[in-house]
Amino acid sequence: MDATHTWEQWHWVPKRSAGADTIQHQQQHSEKSAKMATTNSADIQQLVLSTLDTEGAIEDSAQLLFNGNLVDQSALLGVLNGLTSREVVAFTILEVEHWVLTEEGAGIADEGSPEVKVFNAIPEGDEGISIPALQKIVGDSYKFGQGAAFKNKWIKKSAAGLARAVTSVSDNTQKDLLSIRNGNVLADKVMADYKKRKLVDKKKTSSYSVSKGSKFTTTIEKEETDITQEMIQSGDWKKVQFKKYNFAPGVTGVAPRGGYLHPLMKVREEFRQIFLELGFSEMPTNKFVDSSFWNFDALFQPQQHPARDAHDTFFLKDPATDDKFPKDYMERVKKVHSVGGYGSIGYGYDWKKEEAEKLILRTHTTAISSNMLYKLAQEKEFKPVKYFSIDRVFRNETTDATHLAEFHQLEGVVADRGLTLGDLIGVLHSFFQKLGIPRIKFKPAFNPYTEPSMEIFSWHDGLGKWVEIGNSGMFRPEMLRTLGLPEDVSVIAWGLGLERPTMIKYGYDDIRELLGHKVNIDMVQKNPICRFDKKMGREL
Repeated sequence: MDATHTWEQWHWVPKRSAGADTIQHQQQHSEKSAKMATTNSADIQQLVLSTLDTEGAIEDSAQLLFNGNLVDQSALLGVLNGLTSREVVAFTILEVEHWVLTEEGAGIADEGSPEVKVFNAIPEGDEGISIPALQKIVGDSYKFGQGAAFKNKWIKKSAAGLARAVTSVSDNTQKDLLSIRNGNVLADKVMADYKKRKLVDKKKTSSYSVSKGSKFTTTIEKEETDITQEMIQSGDWKKVQFKKYNFAPGVTGVAPRGGYLHPLMKVREEFRQIFLELGFSEMPTNKFVDSSFWNFDALFQPQQHPARDAHDTFFLKDPATDDKFPKDYMERVKKVHSVGGYGSIGYGYDWKKEEAEKLILRTHTTAISSNMLYKLAQEKEFKPVKYFSIDRVFRNETTDATHLAEFHQLEGVVADRGLTLGDLIGVLHSFFQKLGIPRIKFKPAFNPYTEPSMEIFSWHDGLGKWVEIGNSGMFRPEMLRTLGLPEDVSVIAWGLGLERPTMIKYGYDDIRELLGHKVNIDMVQKNPICRFDKKMGREL
């Protein structure tokens, strides 16, 4: 052992019983693990060898300590790989999943849940407190806290605003989160609910079970990788130990294979060809970041709409705003939002330029469509157009079998004189027939920027149900006339996610198996070329 270190510095805690005890042990060391021992590879190597020499084995390296701190497992892995290549040690990987609190969950565990904060901020008695005063006391969590408190029947409306409906409450959410922090696992339904609320998450940790190798020794000599001129001249090459070359069959490497297209890209290219066959022109969509003005306001979407909330949209911090949009057009948008116009009474609120300037990750490619239609309106003479786009959009959504936070949207836009809802339905039937999806149906819907509006559903054999794959409608006069398009011009449009038609085409039941960290890379190579039978709606 290195004379500069003592056994008190290197220490291994014997393994405790499996299951809940192991998880509790990891929870108890959470603060210590956040402060890993800053040891170099030589220290870790000596720690491993000394421990194996005295104890015979390391059952779980997660309990390996240096100077009272847990050893960094990633640094340990590098040491173990080096020792294994020399047959000094052998090891296996141990993986454990346990629940941890998120930043928001830790805040509730320390300070209490939003609903209890709302209840505690309301004074006793029937008079209550005004909503602005309550919001000022509680802060950002007021909106959720008020809703939860009403749901629990803790509060009620009063003359002043809100009053207590009960004399006292118990903060079960805080108690549950404190219990989880202490290593306890609650009922599956409770844990799933807290995970959906982003209060808890599962964390996977890897550690290692280490044993002695066939050539175990506590003294490791440095291995040279190359012979140098100095070694030859001095004769030291006869004394030093060289790292072994691996001449086993196949070590020269596998010949690189050609690239493969992801199923999404195969379907995207097929969609693109269908649009081009129908005479559409592709819109430039290489702009993931856009202003709220083009993404929302230009589409007659009010500034209080829930879709513009941080729970649904990703906002940029730096830069946070952008005012590069036409000022005369902005004034027309402001007017139609505030007081109405073109047959509309508007929304009757104080439209704010500051809200429109906020930069976001675009939530739909319709932000590009609104920009293109504005440019079309600036032409001296109107000409009918057919546009399409296929690109990424972003929504702050919880992922599940049919939803992702980042996905692809396909959009088609037709601007011409005298278009009707019948034209839209006819175009959609023709379009989806070409996609090989003959079974579609429509359902009336509401969109801020289209009227009438329809949701598009397709039958999914794998899920055994109708799945929403898109939205459609006719752009409202409040949007088109504000853009400056002639009064007799109508615009029909539809959009759908690229992922769901791909799921139907290739038979996926879970969208996360198609895009994201759960993707099996092997499937990219094995899936067939995407080709749609224009008549039968089946893959050839």
